[in-house]
Amino acid sequence: MRSGTFIAFEGGEGAGKSTQARLLAEALGRRGLEVVLTREPGGTPGAEAIRNLLLANEGDGWNWRAEALLFAAARSDHVERLIRPSLAKGRWVICDRFLDSSRAYQGRAGGLSDAEIRKLHQIGSEGLLPALTVLVNVSPEVAEQRLSLRDGGSSDRIGARSPEYHARVAAAFSEYAQEEPERFALIDGNGTVEATHALVLEAVEKLL
Repeated sequence: MRSGTFIAFEGGEGAGKSTQARLLAEALGRRGLEVVLTREPGGTPGAEAIRNLLLANEGDGWNWRAEALLFAAARSDHVERLIRPSLAKGRWVICDRFLDSSRAYQGRAGGLSDAEIRKLHQIGSEGLLPALTVLVNVSPEVAEQRLSLRDGGSSDRIGARSPEYHARVAAAFSEYAQEEPERFALIDGNGTVEATHALVLEAVEKLL
């Protein structure tokens, strides 16, 4: 059996990546492919429990090292129990966020080194990387409008961080895409949902 294909969606808050991940999963399903749509942190019962610890607004939160460790632990369980078994069965796995989010949020914006984040990933998930990482990029103005509509002014612990923090996240994603153009597809997400979806399909076509 042919091994499956792993695609991750990345982007800052309000980029629309979750919507685009869902639309891609539906489009691939219409082509007769077996598709698993999942998210990070989450995807398995254990990882979803860690998601609640990370994103809930109660308490004082976590220091950067603890936060990175929790994300790596959630990802490890996700990879071991869902992603690798699905790929082994020849399925397409579409994941809303993966390693590059940890590199951007806890690494670049949080002050940990890229080497530290990658080391945690090597230990926890044996260095697994997507065949393609779709980076949905939007302007700060568009992101703010979408977040206002989506969250009604109430965000989770990470989404509620400062504009300066999220600017560092966005800069990190852009840099990663420039460094690894063979793995990243940079998508302009400022247009309509339909226009962005068309760009995503064009980027994914090479894997079909």
